[in-house]
Amino acid sequence: MEERQSGTAESGGREFQRVSDELRNRMADGAYHVRSFLPSPRDLADEFGVSRDTVQRALRELADEGWIESRQGQGSRVVKARHIRSSTAKATRSRRGVTLGPLISEAFEQSEVSLDVYTLTSESLDAHIRLQVERIRGGFIAPQRIALRMLLPSTTLPLPYPRVKDDAADARLRTRLATITEHHTESLRGALEDLATERLVPAVDLRIRHAPLTPAFKLYLVNGAEALHGPYEVIDRQLVLSEGETVTALDVLGLGATLTHHVRDADPNSPGSVFVGSMQSWFDSVWTLLAV
Repeated sequence: MEERQSGTAESGGREFQRVSDELRNRMADGAYHVRSFLPSPRDLADEFGVSRDTVQRALRELADEGWIESRQGQGSRVVKARHIRSSTAKATRSRRGVTLGPLISEAFEQSEVSLDVYTLTSESLDAHIRLQVERIRGGFIAPQRIALRMLLPSTTLPLPYPRVKDDAADARLRTRLATITEHHTESLRGALEDLATERLVPAVDLRIRHAPLTPAFKLYLVNGAEALHGPYEVIDRQLVLSEGETVTALDVLGLGATLTHHVRDADPNSPGSVFVGSMQSWFDSVWTLLAV
């Protein structure tokens, strides 16, 4: 009896994560764009073959993370997406404006994929990488080498956010952040290692290091030619903890933050070239001298 209960709990956890991950992927990729409504819980339950309770749990997590807003009788509406402001011609890629998804997709359409990422958690990157893994598995793209370096904050660093607003000593939100980061880091690692193991990509180089720095911004350096940069805006918001308690938290606006897009061009002195070069030098210095 104990074994069956354990297996059921584990399965329920996997199903909940599968639903939330897939919905997150669709929003990150623009399938569900800002101000659009998600399908009803009943339709989602039918599509994923899970209970409505599992769907509701996934929707609560997405609401906590800032992806959606759910109101009784109105459904769940997408309220935030990652926008990128760019002065380059590539800003016309999408009728709805540039988002991170298409830029990552274009990078993976090259034979050599190089990504250097500095971020508070690995959540967003995991969602985008797994979308590209599915494209590779489907035969739509065939990169020959993927090189990913990811910088995360040190696990022992006392981060100022997220935390309970009126109780800095309350560690539950920091523990929650660590759990989210660990889950998505392992998911990302597993997805890329599977590509190498199954020989779908001849060369895969994934390296993750931790730096004693509190991320004030997130940075994506793409194929040595483009940089996406955006600050984390500190906000206070309501979060529901696993035990059902609602707390006011100091958190950062990551999912809805505006990213600026910079492109290295033929002129080494152009603003885009200088920005990409300087951020690459900064990343390399932290990676080499501070991170472990």
